[in-house]
Amino acid sequence: MKLKLNQNHTNEFGTFITNCLRVIRNAWHFYHALILVFKVACGSVGIALLTP
Repeated sequence: MKLKLNQNHTNEFGTFITNCLRVIRNAWHFYHALILVFKVACGSVGIALLTP
């Protein structure tokens, strides 16, 4: 496997890894935000069901 260097003296593989890590970080933040929204929504429903 031959790696080419671009103008910034980084190889394509390093750029690929950086992009993958960026996607993983974005997915991780999305997951935690989704869990938070779910907890808030379910908590509100639970409180509404418990009140007479």
